Amino acid sequence: MRTPEMFQVETGVHLVTGSNTNWVIVQDGDAVTLVDTGYPGDRELVLASLRAVGAEPSAVTAVLVTHAHSDHIGSAEYLRTEYEVPVLAHREEVPHARRDFLQQVSVGQIAANGWRPGVLPWAVHALRSGGKKETPVAEPREFPSGGPLDVPGRPVPVHTPGHTDGHCAYHLPDRGILVTGDALVSGHPTSGRRGPQLLPRMFHHDRGRALDSLSTLAATGAEVLLPGHGPVHRGPVGAAVEHAREQVG
Repeated sequence: MRTPEMFQVETGVHLVTGSNTNWVIVQDGDAVTLVDTGYPGDRELVLASLRAVGAEPSAVTAVLVTHAHSDHIGSAEYLRTEYEVPVLAHREEVPHARRDFLQQVSVGQIAANGWRPGVLPWAVHALRSGGKKETPVAEPREFPSGGPLDVPGRPVPVHTPGHTDGHCAYHLPDRGILVTGDALVSGHPTSGRRGPQLLPRMFHHDRGRALDSLSTLAATGAEVLLPGHGPVHRGPVGAAVEHAREQVG
């Protein structure tokens, strides 16, 4: 098994890269908050990343879901059933996590965009990582609205719809860190660009709302961005948002 690619953002906060997708570990003493869990095929990498920071799965107090795409909730149900870890999401993402419906790029959309550089290699890699394997969360929980969550790191949910209806970023205001999920990324195998950007159009359920949500991210005033895809980005989130808007057009 390959080892997870880990970057310590600061003491107690790590960005981990699995199969082209990131998750975030936030530690507070012996307790851990895990934001997202990669593809289904990333399970051993998720567990290895926890061990690398000195934590066992039983130390995970909560899994926070940015959104319920298969490359972000791959091990959420496993942690819930095996270790009784609650899986928390925005109220509009809870039914998506249960798979009452699906807001995810379709095979037809991928085929229609197959001529674009990077799309077919990404699709093959996604399939090998379990991207078509259904891993719904049987009992996701809606987190309380307003203010920080009572989990390690005390992240503040930031509803950023567009990529999915219930997409949610997580702000660590005391640290100036914003976990942006797929609302704002810094790279992707299907994009030749580097730096803050929106994912290509085919990945968003509602592109217009995704663009509008950039203003919500900018309002946090964060200085460090931990995206769902791509490396850590350091710099004012307002400038990152402007860069992403320029890339759009």
